[in-house]
Amino acid sequence: MTSTGVTRGLDHFRADIPVYTLTFGKGLSPTDLLARMGIDPDTLALRDPVGLDDEFGDTLLDEDEPVVTTGTDGAWSWAWEQGGSHGLDERILRAVSHGTEAVALYHNEKPMHWFKYAVEGDIIVDFHTLEPIGPTGLDPRRLDEFMRPLGLLPGQPAPPHSVLALAENAFGLRVTPARDGEERWSGSLLPLAEREEQPH
Repeated sequence: MTSTGVTRGLDHFRADIPVYTLTFGKGLSPTDLLARMGIDPDTLALRDPVGLDDEFGDTLLDEDEPVVTTGTDGAWSWAWEQGGSHGLDERILRAVSHGTEAVALYHNEKPMHWFKYAVEGDIIVDFHTLEPIGPTGLDPRRLDEFMRPLGLLPGQPAPPHSVLALAENAFGLRVTPARDGEERWSGSLLPLAEREEQPH
């Protein structure tokens, strides 16, 4: 909950989670999203949180073949990597955004957030918070009307959680964690080194 008592769509990630990557695809099913991201088909299955831990155990936080869980909230499906950052890779974002829109959010304990917004295979807005804000991409000012009220200003440091607020305000993004016993599609992504460009 925020200080106003209003639940936001990404409140779960305002907690102390050291590393994660969230990849959102608009209008995609969870399995289509995972296919576009390069899921290992041998690992794809419906699992509840206990089954996920039983299946992957110590490899849940693997960086090279990250374990992902998925869900759909509103118009967007999402994939949550607990240890990897495949969603930031431009090959993956191109594939996820083909014919639609995609957003990738990465966080680490430095702390740093990295935000990428893609449409039809093109990176439109791309910035991170390790340095003063400096958006790049095909149209780096596309989200200015949402960024400015949050203090995400060129040349300025990013206020805490402002990148999560940008995702919520500009796109209505949400992630609802699985309840006990609730099954979600999950699996592990193939290593990026093995990924080839997918024909469109």
